[in-house]
Amino acid sequence: MRPKPAARARAWRKVGAIARAGLVLGVLVVPAAAVEPDEMLADPALEARARVISQELRCLVCQNQSIDDSNAALAKDLRLIVRERLRSGDSDEAVLAFVEARYGEFVLLRPKLNAHTLLLWLAPLLLLAATAVGVIRRTRANRTAPARAAQPLTTAEEQRLAELLQRERDPSG
Repeated sequence: MRPKPAARARAWRKVGAIARAGLVLGVLVVPAAAVEPDEMLADPALEARARVISQELRCLVCQNQSIDDSNAALAKDLRLIVRERLRSGDSDEAVLAFVEARYGEFVLLRPKLNAHTLLLWLAPLLLLAATAVGVIRRTRANRTAPARAAQPLTTAEEQRLAELLQRERDPSG
C-alpha cells in the first residue's frame, strides 16, 4: 500500500527542511584554526603574539594559507618554532627574521617592499592605470569619431531597388 499524496508531500517537506538546515549549518560553521592544544603556550600574551606571527607566515605546503590555518605537518613544525623563539625571549621581528632566514622570503605572506618585489607591489596599480588609460582613449575616440555619411545609391542600385519595390507591390509579377 502506497502512502497518500499528502503524507508523501509532508515527508518531502521534512526532508527539504532538514537538508536546508544542514546546508545552513555547513555554511555557517567557521573552520577553526589548526593550532592544536598541545602547541599552545601557557602565557596568554605569548600565545596571542604567536598567533599574530603565525598569521603572517605562509604554509610552504599549502602555499595560500597561513601556518595558523594549515593542518600540514610542516605548518605545525613552524608554529612550534615560532613558540620556541617567543619562549626564549625573541621579539616578533626577530622571530619573523629567523623563520625568513631559514625558509626564504617566500614564507612571508606579505613580502617586504624592495627592489625585486617592486613589480609585485606595483602590478595592481599599473594594471589599473593601463585600464583607465584604455577606457579614456576609447571613450574619446568614440566621442570624436565623425559619423560616416550614407553614400548615395548608384544608378544601377536605384534601378534594382525600384524593381524590387515594384515586385513587392505587384505580386503577379
